[in-house]
Amino acid sequence: MHDIWNPWHGCVKKSEGCKNCYMYFLDKIRNQDGSRIYKVQNSFDYPLQKNKFGQYKIQSGEQLRVCMTSDFFLAEADEWRSEVWKIIKQRSDVLFFLLTKRPERVEQHLPPDWGKGWENVFFNVSCENQRRADARIPLLLSLPFKHKGVMVAPFIGAVSIAKYLKEGRIEQVICGGENYDGSRPLRYDWVKNLYQECVEANVTFCFIETGTNFIKDGKRYHMPNKRLQSQMAYKSGLQYQGRAIDFKLPHTGQGNLFISDKTYVKHWRDICKTCGSRLICNGCSDCNLCQK
Repeated sequence: MHDIWNPWHGCVKKSEGCKNCYMYFLDKIRNQDGSRIYKVQNSFDYPLQKNKFGQYKIQSGEQLRVCMTSDFFLAEADEWRSEVWKIIKQRSDVLFFLLTKRPERVEQHLPPDWGKGWENVFFNVSCENQRRADARIPLLLSLPFKHKGVMVAPFIGAVSIAKYLKEGRIEQVICGGENYDGSRPLRYDWVKNLYQECVEANVTFCFIETGTNFIKDGKRYHMPNKRLQSQMAYKSGLQYQGRAIDFKLPHTGQGNLFISDKTYVKHWRDICKTCGSRLICNGCSDCNLCQK
């Protein structure tokens, strides 16, 4: 996927949500070990890579989700992170979505010129249940980032964050069920309650997928593939566009702030109309995989 940047791969399991980690599962079926952590050489500098015309492959205004097969603040990646920070700063015209289960490590591993944060970094913590929400969200709120969000995934227990949303510093909440090996059930009521809290706080809420096992009105539904899970999440109606998030990224025509050759314009295919992730999506990558 063109909107994912994995400068390193592999992770160390951290909490309850890691029990059935999708990355470990996918590595296993490829005869690989998900606990082996290594720098991904061919994509380490992905945001700086150019096409045959000398243009950045990643255009101004795009969003990149970082370390989706690891954790950005993993201790084992400390030796590589400073170089990644330099890339993120160099591409100040691109939005970088960071997600971690390790907010306690963040403050000591920010770049020296961080200040109050960079506009192009959207910092998120993963909170799979109430215990982790209450441990991680206070840290999220205390850290110097200009844009903050919460991801409740895998959603394995009821979560209430209304008291944190009231502070007005959380701009987006994403949630989704568990996939692949294990697939603990997600209950509709958990999603609905979290959705209602976000609506009341005018915070964007995106229910991206039901997971393999979804329970509604006492009935268990088996969703065998991620496309169906996404469609069912969309059909639930539990999507909400909250107050606008103002990412002050440099744009074309601003003198020295002009970095990329093109400004990205999102577009979608017909299949995207019922996708649970559309609200937060970077747009179609034109890979044509959905047509196969």
